[in-house]
Amino acid sequence: MAKNEILLETGTNELEILEFYIDIPESADGPEARCHFGVNVAKVMQVIESPQLNHPESAEHPCFMGTIPLRNHILPVLDLAVWLGMERKPNKYDIVIVTEFSQTVSGFQVSGVTEIHRVGWQQVLSPDKFMSSFDESCIVGIVEREDRFIQLLDLESILADLDPTLGGDFAAPTMVASEAYAALVCDDSPTIRAMLEQILEKSNFRHSIVHNGEEARKALQQVKMASQQEGRPITDYVEIVISDIEMPLMDGFSLTKWIREDRELKKLPVILYSSIITKELRHKGESVGADEQVSKPDLHLLPEKAIRLIENRKNA
Repeated sequence: MAKNEILLETGTNELEILEFYIDIPESADGPEARCHFGVNVAKVMQVIESPQLNHPESAEHPCFMGTIPLRNHILPVLDLAVWLGMERKPNKYDIVIVTEFSQTVSGFQVSGVTEIHRVGWQQVLSPDKFMSSFDESCIVGIVEREDRFIQLLDLESILADLDPTLGGDFAAPTMVASEAYAALVCDDSPTIRAMLEQILEKSNFRHSIVHNGEEARKALQQVKMASQQEGRPITDYVEIVISDIEMPLMDGFSLTKWIREDRELKKLPVILYSSIITKELRHKGESVGADEQVSKPDLHLLPEKAIRLIENRKNA
């Protein structure tokens, strides 16, 4: 099953998720069961039948199943059940979900796929509201369906766990601001928030950090009120917005669109970043008015891009 062009209009605060499942065999601890998971369709290249790989004895991690050729790639295949600490029921027709994100092509072996769902980000529930047998850092949200819960997996955290270099480069910043510019940062991942806080501090930024686009929208509304009450320009409070794209309640595309439609906020520079930013999908950020878009492996470039956007605005 190849991935077709995504039909979602950018900025509608919706996403499409591919639902898949892992079957658990009957055991002394319980009956046979099926666990449902989901991943953003924007990260899926293709779904293929598994070539029935066997775990190489020389592999450093037990979830590594080997490599397969596909198009112009030699991609690693990972047994998702093994990484999650689950026992997967043997299946003659296992499936490999081929993904592309963070400038990396990988395959994830699962029991099967069901369908694609279109959901609003406001329907994505926080995983901390539910009991889970998995590391909560790999679950970014829960989508409720009639008879099941679909757990949205953070595949980036899985790959970063296997290869830390894929988590983004947070070395010393390439540029330091001559004055303390004010940035509003928006990300739902505690790990990324901590990393961004570190790199922005090294670059001489004053920054406020919120957890999703809805919190950012409320923060910007408060900035507008303070600006009006104190008779000061918006940029005395915020000079740039730096936001992840995939977030519950309101995503980065919708936040950017909202900023561009606001008479007082529309001149604020906006940088979007995500693992799904590619040449093919860059037009989505452009369509809502993002000034810059950065792939997560290139997050070390954020301060330099932010400084240039702020200074260009000042000199315009």
